[in-house]
Amino acid sequence: MEVPETSYAMSGEVAIAYQLIGDGPFDVVLVPGSPSSLEFFWRYELTSRWLTRLASFCRLIFFDKRGTGMSDRAAGIANLETRMDDVRAVMDAAGSARAGVVGMSEGGPMSLLFGATYPERVRALVIYGGMPRVTRAPDFPFGWVREEWLRASDHEVRLWASAELAREWVGPDASQDEVERMTTLMRLSGSPGAWRALMEMNVDIDVRGVLGSIRVPTLVFHRREDHVPIDGARWMAQRIPGARMIEHPGGPHAPYMGDWQRWCDEIERFLVPICTGPEPEPEPELILATVLFTDIVDSSAKAAELGDRGWRELLEQHHLRIRQQLARFRGIELDTAGDGFFARFDGPARAIRCACGIREAVQELGIELRAGLHTGECELMEGKVAGIAVSIGARVAGEARPREVLVSQTVKDLVAGSGIEFAERGPAELKGVPGEWRLYAVAAT
Repeated sequence: MEVPETSYAMSGEVAIAYQLIGDGPFDVVLVPGSPSSLEFFWRYELTSRWLTRLASFCRLIFFDKRGTGMSDRAAGIANLETRMDDVRAVMDAAGSARAGVVGMSEGGPMSLLFGATYPERVRALVIYGGMPRVTRAPDFPFGWVREEWLRASDHEVRLWASAELAREWVGPDASQDEVERMTTLMRLSGSPGAWRALMEMNVDIDVRGVLGSIRVPTLVFHRREDHVPIDGARWMAQRIPGARMIEHPGGPHAPYMGDWQRWCDEIERFLVPICTGPEPEPEPELILATVLFTDIVDSSAKAAELGDRGWRELLEQHHLRIRQQLARFRGIELDTAGDGFFARFDGPARAIRCACGIREAVQELGIELRAGLHTGECELMEGKVAGIAVSIGARVAGEARPREVLVSQTVKDLVAGSGIEFAERGPAELKGVPGEWRLYAVAAT
């Protein structure tokens, strides 16, 4: 089969390989699981027929994640925030303002976060074979025990691109030809080190905290015999407002194997009426955002020490340095009251790094700062944000100690793979906010 042209979109300094397939009336972004290699997929009958079927009703935008396939190899682990930037870069390069997003397997959590953070870019969302996290927790008894996942990762890295691992993946009944093709796909999709980095990020991913903030139409499709536990997918679908779930008998995990036609048919039936129909009635604009609050420690004493003029000059330098850091990390200033700043970000890792940058920048002025961050659903009104997430962010900041950047559990869960480390502060009660909250201090680095 003729291989579509591969193009490249620049996401920062990293080139992301993508292909445009079909010329349907709306766009669909296909977020791959693992492994993937664009051009190899067109030389493999199972995958080429699957991609051709998907492109029969849309313009399909298919890409290789950074570090895999034909995309650039990048140092370190790409966290969800970075991968969202890659999707936006590919959509922009393809001239796609808004699209249906189909997240497969480990591409599911990033797609969920993308749909909550950038609803203006997503007409509808489909999650196939995925869960909001892969390891078990006291309130999420699905998936793998963490130690089991890490042992399996070591096993797969050791056997990467071998016939033995390929046979484990495609199943005992697969032909020798299928085994050989899978070993080739592994080899072309990434190195053993790239696979280890991906697995290390996945073990810590947890997007449960954003499920209630997803406002775009969502379909969860899962095969009952998939090795990814269907109970975790059911749990997820129940917590996404208005989500529909389709359970399909049989397996396997790979969407282009088994009854792949049913998979494509259901996606077409779900996406076409939504993506070709009229735009929904405007509602209050709800976005997922990370809010940052800062203030100066012992500001009253410092003001009394410096006097009115000295304090005013200090605040001018304080404001200047904070705004420099906001510009560096794509933060949006929302309000300034005395010595406090209130800003929002479209990514929690950027918000944390900005807060740490602010802390160091103002220390040179002879003052100490504390900061608090929370990620949640906010109502956007004339450039400002409001809602319970804002109140929680302010309360988290109120719990911070001098020179401390304190974050909520949600923020910590969303920055897996970022290299940011935390020290647990334990449970806290936030004034005016129900429940008990676990808070974490960003470790000094």
